Amino acid sequence: MRGNDPQREPVRVGIVSDTHGFLDPRIQAVVEACDIAIHAGDVCDAAVLSALRPRSGRVIAVAGNNDTIGRKANPTMDPLPPTAELVLPGGCIAIEHGHRHGLERPCHRKLRAAHPGARAIVYGHTHRSVLDDSARPWVLNPGAAGRTRTHGGPSCAVLTAHPEGWHVEIRRFETLQKNRT
Repeated sequence: MRGNDPQREPVRVGIVSDTHGFLDPRIQAVVEACDIAIHAGDVCDAAVLSALRPRSGRVIAVAGNNDTIGRKANPTMDPLPPTAELVLPGGCIAIEHGHRHGLERPCHRKLRAAHPGARAIVYGHTHRSVLDDSARPWVLNPGAAGRTRTHGGPSCAVLTAHPEGWHVEIRRFETLQKNRT
């Protein structure tokens, strides 16, 4: 009998990146339905992290290349680590912004070599959503969750982790049109 064993229950993780100081409200709603939130860098404003409110209240964020610059302009934002890990049922997620592994397109081979013990690697930086599950660890980019270079609309990812398997869903929303008067 399974019962209510917390190790057997799936964990939903809302994954965002590249908000650049603005979190799309539709993505905020997706994260609120998740257990944990990950922000893969280029936060650029502490208010974005406060707006990420997963059910557990747990938010894991790493610094992006613009967060280093932004800290001088926004001294109220606590320094973020360059990398982080999150242990979930069935494995571990490694988190970084990705800019150290190639500016235009971070090299998945290099990311995998940097985090060989992970089941998945989350990165940002390119503002383009990617799910490369051709090898382990998987390499995942949720795309841009703000309004800067969204390449077709803001996006995020939801990872459902269970000891027997993981599933990733990329969610993309239409670009919000500004009111025209």
